[in-house]
Amino acid sequence: MSSLYSRSKDLSSRSRKSLSDSPPSSPSPSTKTFRQDRVSSRSDPSGVESPSDRLSARTSTYTRRENRLASLSKTEDDSASKDFKKLYEDALTENEKLKSRLQDSKQELTKIRSQLDRVTQEKEALEKRVTDMEEELKVLTELKSDNQRLKDENGALIRVISKLSK
Repeated sequence: MSSLYSRSKDLSSRSRKSLSDSPPSSPSPSTKTFRQDRVSSRSDPSGVESPSDRLSARTSTYTRRENRLASLSKTEDDSASKDFKKLYEDALTENEKLKSRLQDSKQELTKIRSQLDRVTQEKEALEKRVTDMEEELKVLTELKSDNQRLKDENGALIRVISKLSK
């Protein structure tokens, strides 16, 4: 019991300290009477609070607090279960949307891959055609050079024959 008394004494000194630390203000007349009523109801006529009064006040405060917390927790439980249900439903709809988007993306990816394969095949075909044309171009340049060489030889032979015939 003495430990309870020392705690309440510490608490009351703390509350007085915090009140005295705050800036002075002029309380309204209703506040003054409310404080006086609280003080007078807590103490006996001599002005000293008895341990039983303190205990009953503490118990009633504790009971009120517990009742308030119980009512809050009930509403929190109800709202929490509703919130969880709503969150679950929201998550399900979001998952369905994401699944449909994923399916669309997979289809688009398949389509793009087939286009890429087709383009790759065309590219390979064009590259092969280019290499074939390059080889033909080499052959043509060789033929042109051979043709030019033959023309030059033909001209030389014509000159020799014309000299011999004179």
